[in-house]
Amino acid sequence: MTEFFVVIPARFASARLPGKPLLEINGKPMLQHVFEKAQASSATQVIIATDDARIEKAAQVFGADVCLTAAEHKSGTDRLAEVCVLREWPDNAIVVNLQGDEPSMPSSLIDQCAGLLADDNADLATLASALANRDDFRNPNVVKVVTDEKGYALLFSRAMIPYSRSEEMQNTALQAARHHHGIYAYRVATLKRLVAAEQSDIERCEQLEQLRAMSLGMRIKVGLPNERPGPGIDTEKDLRDAQSA
Repeated sequence: MTEFFVVIPARFASARLPGKPLLEINGKPMLQHVFEKAQASSATQVIIATDDARIEKAAQVFGADVCLTAAEHKSGTDRLAEVCVLREWPDNAIVVNLQGDEPSMPSSLIDQCAGLLADDNADLATLASALANRDDFRNPNVVKVVTDEKGYALLFSRAMIPYSRSEEMQNTALQAARHHHGIYAYRVATLKRLVAAEQSDIERCEQLEQLRAMSLGMRIKVGLPNERPGPGIDTEKDLRDAQSA
């Protein structure tokens, strides 16, 4: 397995779920579940990146390596890039961004995502599954991706893509779209280029960071996960579902 690092960006000020990383699922903070999944992967090192003392303190309790980053970061990608600089990782090092609201991400998929980038000349790698149902296709909290025949992303959107202009093509649209999961692998040089660039209009509209990479002409390899991860936590309902699972 190619050497790689995992960074888990975590911020307290979530608009929909304030304090989200510290909300409990089965007696543990959500962030601890994510950290333990990362620790069980083949990563050389797992780091939690935050600007909040409450998250730092909680993470230290469960034994995490915490990197304090600047408060003004607008995205997890910015936070990731600062960690790479602070830890002096080389430009060719592979870093996996495991989002702090993905407590059901299997450890095997962290390895798979890193390996996908290591075996390809893409700029980024990520994972996406078949859509589970029509409701997910309509749900703006479920990010959709469509790819070309070689598995490189054509577009990510919260909208229903591809749009079907006729009823008979709806099943085709459902099969073409895939459910994107919140995990990415980058090389450090790619991260530095991303954070040096301005947000694109399409990124601001959709609030999807990967669209900045696509606006810069970067190629994103999209793999089919070896197992389907559980849902990320975006809403109160997601949290209740995870707590009752």
